[in-house]
Amino acid sequence: ITRAVNPPRAAYLDYPLGHTAGRPHQPQLNKAIIRGALRAFEQLSRPGTMVHLSHRWSDDDRWKDWVMRPRPRDQGGTGEMEDDRVERHPDPQYQSQADEAAAAQTHQGQACLVCAGIDY
Repeated sequence: ITRAVNPPRAAYLDYPLGHTAGRPHQPQLNKAIIRGALRAFEQLSRPGTMVHLSHRWSDDDRWKDWVMRPRPRDQGGTGEMEDDRVERHPDPQYQSQADEAAAAQTHQGQACLVCAGIDY
Protein backbone atom coordinates (compact mmCIF):
# COMPACT_ATOMS: atom_id res chain seq x y z
CA ILE A 1 0.00 0.00 0.00
CA THR A 2 2.75 2.41 0.94
CA ARG A 3 4.69 1.85 -2.28
CA ALA A 4 1.50 2.37 -4.32
CA VAL A 5 1.03 5.78 -2.71
CA ASN A 6 4.63 6.64 -3.68
CA PRO A 7 5.53 8.94 -0.78
CA PRO A 8 8.79 10.90 -0.99
CA ARG A 9 10.14 8.70 1.81
CA ALA A 10 8.60 6.20 4.22
CA ALA A 11 9.25 4.06 7.26
CA TYR A 12 7.49 0.69 7.06
CA LEU A 13 6.39 -1.28 10.09
CA ASP A 14 5.02 -4.75 9.40
CA TYR A 15 2.23 -4.53 11.98
CA PRO A 16 -1.53 -4.86 11.58
CA LEU A 17 -3.23 -1.79 10.15
CA GLY A 18 -4.15 0.64 12.89
CA HIS A 19 -1.04 -0.12 14.94
CA THR A 20 1.17 2.50 13.30
CA ALA A 21 3.21 3.11 16.45
CA GLY A 22 3.05 -0.42 17.86
CA ARG A 23 0.91 -2.23 20.39
CA PRO A 24 -1.27 -0.19 22.74
CA HIS A 25 -0.11 0.45 26.31
CA GLN A 26 3.57 -0.22 25.51
CA PRO A 27 5.03 3.29 25.69
CA GLN A 28 8.66 2.17 25.43
CA LEU A 29 7.94 0.26 22.22
CA ASN A 30 5.81 3.13 20.88
CA LYS A 31 8.64 5.60 21.49
CA ALA A 32 11.23 3.28 19.90
CA ILE A 33 9.10 2.91 16.76
CA ILE A 34 8.52 6.65 16.46
CA ARG A 35 12.21 7.40 17.05
CA GLY A 36 13.15 4.84 14.39
CA ALA A 37 10.81 6.47 11.88
CA LEU A 38 12.09 9.97 12.65
CA ARG A 39 15.70 8.76 12.40
CA ALA A 40 14.89 7.25 9.01
CA PHE A 41 13.36 10.50 7.78
CA GLU A 42 16.55 12.34 8.77
CA GLN A 43 18.69 9.89 6.80
CA LEU A 44 16.59 9.20 3.69
CA SER A 45 17.53 11.54 0.86
CA ARG A 46 16.56 9.70 -2.34
CA PRO A 47 12.91 10.08 -3.37
CA GLY A 48 10.86 6.91 -3.02
CA THR A 49 13.16 5.33 -0.44
CA MET A 50 11.54 3.17 2.22
CA VAL A 51 13.10 1.93 5.44
CA HIS A 52 11.76 -1.26 7.04
CA LEU A 53 11.69 -0.90 10.82
CA SER A 54 12.94 -4.06 12.54
CA HIS A 55 10.21 -4.41 15.19
CA ARG A 56 8.12 -7.58 14.92
CA TRP A 57 4.48 -8.07 15.91
CA SER A 58 5.17 -11.69 16.92
CA ASP A 59 7.75 -14.45 16.53
CA ASP A 60 6.12 -15.66 13.31
CA ASP A 61 3.74 -14.35 10.65
CA ARG A 62 0.65 -16.35 11.69
CA TRP A 63 -1.02 -13.10 12.77
CA LYS A 64 -1.36 -12.20 9.10
CA ASP A 65 -3.80 -15.09 8.68
CA TRP A 66 -6.33 -13.60 11.10
CA VAL A 67 -5.79 -9.85 11.11
CA MET A 68 -8.60 -7.85 9.48
CA ARG A 69 -10.59 -11.04 8.89
CA PRO A 70 -14.14 -11.00 10.32
CA ARG A 71 -14.65 -13.55 13.06
CA PRO A 72 -17.76 -15.59 13.89
CA ARG A 73 -20.00 -13.66 16.29
CA ASP A 74 -20.89 -16.87 18.08
CA GLN A 75 -20.30 -20.56 17.81
CA GLY A 76 -24.01 -21.29 17.32
CA GLY A 77 -23.73 -21.74 13.58
CA THR A 78 -25.69 -18.62 12.59
CA GLY A 79 -22.98 -17.58 10.16
CA GLU A 80 -23.03 -14.00 11.46
CA MET A 81 -19.67 -12.31 11.46
CA GLU A 82 -18.49 -9.43 13.60
CA ASP A 83 -16.16 -6.57 12.83
CA ASP A 84 -13.78 -6.37 15.79
CA ARG A 85 -11.73 -3.43 14.59
CA VAL A 86 -11.31 -0.51 16.99
CA GLU A 87 -13.94 2.20 16.60
CA ARG A 88 -12.79 5.42 14.92
CA HIS A 89 -13.35 8.70 16.76
CA PRO A 90 -13.52 12.23 15.35
CA ASP A 91 -11.39 13.58 18.20
CA PRO A 92 -7.79 12.69 19.11
CA GLN A 93 -7.50 9.78 21.54
CA TYR A 94 -4.85 9.65 24.26
CA GLN A 95 -3.45 6.71 26.20
CA SER A 96 -3.75 8.58 29.49
CA GLN A 97 -4.94 11.85 30.99
CA ALA A 98 -1.29 12.84 31.41
CA ASP A 99 -0.75 12.45 27.63
CA GLU A 100 -3.82 14.59 26.94
CA ALA A 101 -2.62 17.29 29.34
CA ALA A 102 0.86 17.26 27.76
CA ALA A 103 -0.66 17.63 24.28
CA ALA A 104 -2.86 20.52 25.42
CA GLN A 105 0.14 22.28 26.96
CA THR A 106 2.22 21.74 23.82
CA HIS A 107 -0.50 23.10 21.53
CA GLN A 108 -1.15 26.13 23.74
CA GLY A 109 -4.77 26.33 22.57
CA GLN A 110 -3.88 26.04 18.86
CA ALA A 111 -4.81 23.27 16.44
CA CYS A 112 -2.36 20.37 16.30
CA LEU A 113 0.14 20.99 13.49
CA VAL A 114 0.72 17.25 13.11
CA CYS A 115 -2.99 16.64 12.53
CA ALA A 116 -3.50 19.65 10.24
CA GLY A 117 -5.10 18.55 7.01
CA ILE A 118 -6.17 15.13 8.25
CA ASP A 119 -9.77 14.47 7.35
CA TYR A 120 -11.27 12.89 10.46
